[in-house]
Amino acid sequence: MKTKTGALLIHGLGGTEYDLGGLRKTLGKAGIDAHAILLPGHGETPERLATIRAEDWVGAALARYEELAAQYDEFHIIGMCMGALVSIALCDAVAHTKGRLVLLSPPVHIDGWKVPWYGAIRHLFYRIPGLARRMKVREAEPFGIKNPLMRGIVRSRMERGHNLHYRWVPLASVRQVDRLRRRVKRCAGRITCPTVIAHARADELTSLRSATFLESRIADARTVVLENSYHMICIDNDSHLVEQTVLKFLGLPAQAPSRFSRRLQERARAA
Repeated sequence: MKTKTGALLIHGLGGTEYDLGGLRKTLGKAGIDAHAILLPGHGETPERLATIRAEDWVGAALARYEELAAQYDEFHIIGMCMGALVSIALCDAVAHTKGRLVLLSPPVHIDGWKVPWYGAIRHLFYRIPGLARRMKVREAEPFGIKNPLMRGIVRSRMERGHNLHYRWVPLASVRQVDRLRRRVKRCAGRITCPTVIAHARADELTSLRSATFLESRIADARTVVLENSYHMICIDNDSHLVEQTVLKFLGLPAQAPSRFSRRLQERARAA
């Protein structure tokens, strides 16, 4: 009897399933029912995020997991950036063993080469009443993307105010990500499901220390290091490699690059 397989895809801070590029479609072609969640405060306006707490994100993912997992023989969890942190917290909360865990650019450490000057002292700003909700952390070049074609597309959409990804997020949301980071550091050692971590060497937000930390804590984990991308690995030069890594990890056959992936690769070679 054929195994019925599903997956839950969890996006990053300020984003949507667009953060994961063509991964949902790739999984669908391979016979996996891929379900993307829109986390609380997302897909509307950045202001909506100001009152959202880390528990709201994890709670929403938990509710969706409980709704879906029972329908499948195997059920995988896939998270990008903050979504990777939510995925770890979710796996810990449900003692996930029904499938595998895929962590894409997990920001356990916020120590990349493009972190703003105030990144190291942001905890001081948290202590000033009301400031974290009012202060805007703006998306800026290179938008986590090394590929010039994709970077231009993202820039254009942000200029038009497209809600696929917010142009800024409240500092209060970064504070909630910091809370998630602390939670993940405490619970990572309890994750028992097979795990793969995909992380770019040149990630401008979070260095390879994040992948190293998780690989050292999670019992059955391995890391794939990407050499030609920044933080947004699902929509950058290595997007096809990310997709193939996920397919292989889930025991699925490789697929030919999509037309869009081929265009990205061509532009990367020309750069």
